[in-house]
Amino acid sequence: MGSKWRKAKLALGMKLCVHVPTAVDEDGDLPSQSERLCDGALLSPAVSTEVPLSPTPSAHGLRVSRSLSRSSKKTCSICLATMKCGDGLAIFTAECSHSFHFHCIASNVKHGNQICPVCRAKWKEIPLQFPTRISPVNLPQNNALMTIIRQQPARPSSNWHITPLFRPLEPAIFDDDDFLDHQAQLVGMSSSNSNSEDCDFHRTIKIQTFPELPAVPQSNSYNNFSVLVHLKAPVFQTRRAPVDLVTVLDISGSMAGTKLALLKRATGFVIQNLSPNDRLSVVAFSSMACRLFPLRRMSDIGRHQALQAVNSLAANGGTNIAEGLRKGAKVMEDRKEKNSVASIILLSDGQDTYTINDLGGNRKEPNYHLLLPSSIHGHDNAGFKIPVHAFGFGNDHDASLMHSISEISGGTFSFIEAESAIQDAFAQCIGGLLSVVVKELQVHAECVHPSLFIASLRAGSYPNRVSADRRSGFIDVRDLYADEERDFLISVDIPADFSTGEMPLMKVRCAYNDPFTKETVSLDSEEVRIGRCEMGGRETVSVEVDRQRNRLRAAEAMARARSSAENGDLAGAVSILESCRRVLSDTVSAKSRDGLCIALDAELKEMQERMASRHVYESSGRAYILSGLSSHSWQRATARGDSMDGSSLVRAYQTPSMTEMLNRSRATF
Repeated sequence: MGSKWRKAKLALGMKLCVHVPTAVDEDGDLPSQSERLCDGALLSPAVSTEVPLSPTPSAHGLRVSRSLSRSSKKTCSICLATMKCGDGLAIFTAECSHSFHFHCIASNVKHGNQICPVCRAKWKEIPLQFPTRISPVNLPQNNALMTIIRQQPARPSSNWHITPLFRPLEPAIFDDDDFLDHQAQLVGMSSSNSNSEDCDFHRTIKIQTFPELPAVPQSNSYNNFSVLVHLKAPVFQTRRAPVDLVTVLDISGSMAGTKLALLKRATGFVIQNLSPNDRLSVVAFSSMACRLFPLRRMSDIGRHQALQAVNSLAANGGTNIAEGLRKGAKVMEDRKEKNSVASIILLSDGQDTYTINDLGGNRKEPNYHLLLPSSIHGHDNAGFKIPVHAFGFGNDHDASLMHSISEISGGTFSFIEAESAIQDAFAQCIGGLLSVVVKELQVHAECVHPSLFIASLRAGSYPNRVSADRRSGFIDVRDLYADEERDFLISVDIPADFSTGEMPLMKVRCAYNDPFTKETVSLDSEEVRIGRCEMGGRETVSVEVDRQRNRLRAAEAMARARSSAENGDLAGAVSILESCRRVLSDTVSAKSRDGLCIALDAELKEMQERMASRHVYESSGRAYILSGLSSHSWQRATARGDSMDGSSLVRAYQTPSMTEMLNRSRATF
């Protein structure tokens, strides 16, 4: 019997079947259908992959998949499965000494990548894979196990399609989320509160204000006089707010091969870096969408089950982004309990082939709001509820759609141009999500002088409004990560005033929820004042104000350039960016070699290069510009193109927590 079993496992390694029973008794009987079902299989009706699926754990005793095992054995860095001689899978060891499954690395090379996924070394010798057909000539033909093997269809090519044997049922209401550990959260809260007032100080937002000029002549009136409001979030504490996270992952046919393997690895990294108080659910979508498992606490058991479920993913079918988002939102809507931080991560490499063509009607631009359930973007003017952080993978994704989804929901849009950068992009995102220190932040600016009125609020994508009497303004900032900074420019109209001394302009108040104490915190800034002098001197514009003007000026140029490019005028788009660069070079902050101004100029130059032709713009320029716009409008770090190396283009909004998670990602290989 042992010999037969070894030969059966060999047959599995040669991709001759998709399911192995838990045991074959001496009479050759197979387990019942109910005994063959497992909880971690993929839910799409038809699935394909180049790597054979392994049975996953179940209550009926199926063998546990070795993929994503954390044992001391060597693992393939692409698919995360254990590599062991005798498993029926060839192993390739590169000249840099890193080893991979032969079919994994051969698929990687087939897509033109000749760089080691682990150490980035360039290879001189590369593995090539040729289609082979292995016949089970020496396997016994007269038992039930071989009956299963013979019933499998012959492979038409090396890209063999594997179809799951069942589709797990989903409940009508996703209220099967794991209970929160309230006791553990209270212990963490007590620990952080046990420190003195100094700890409370470090958990408080810092507010600074900067007028455009320190003093203006009494006889002059000024329109659009700028006042900068600068906010800095508290530093990261040892205790943090737990997270409810739903990942909505594209597993359509275009994700087959290296892309899917890298997605599994990146999702595995996310799972490994969540704590037992964090909860995760994974939704996979192609032509249809499915929830792989409920919102589950990432304890040791939860982590293991999540890794096994993710490793069971296989690629096939079309791209139904709307259905994936609907199911991901339903997980958030139906949960019995809620962690204080909640977010959705969406990744896709293609165009929505099911919904988007029906959204626009006769409109030139589709109505992307229809893609999002109301629980994500809220009703009417209620604002967004659950932010969706969207990741466009590769050069074929719909950047306009992904950017719109993130903008509507209050999330960010990242462009992952190089396949190998997916894990770093995820790492940067969760580095922020796992460090939320401020919730529901609102900024209220109020004029103090009776003759003063607010002309405008420049807050990027943050919802804002000015009162009817133009005496006050409001900005809805929502959440802040540890050490994050926000800058808002408020323009006021200053009348002539012949009184001597200082003139009060405005005061700023911030109100937010502390996720640690669950209390509402209110803070007031000092009054913003300027001098009113008899004679006008030669005053220098504040560098802080000028820096933020440049950021907003660059973002506006990016938006106008993108509009020109979409209308077919690439030369006009390049001209807009060039004109903005010239203006920036003459500003106070540029002449003082300000770091943000240097980064803006480099970014604008990169965008010009990505508009060299229609082909270049369509393949990468559009997505690169939109990821930049997302970053500047939310003042939050995003992945840009193939650059995740901490260069000045992406470093402007990175927090220490993001940087630490990025370093952890790069240290895993």
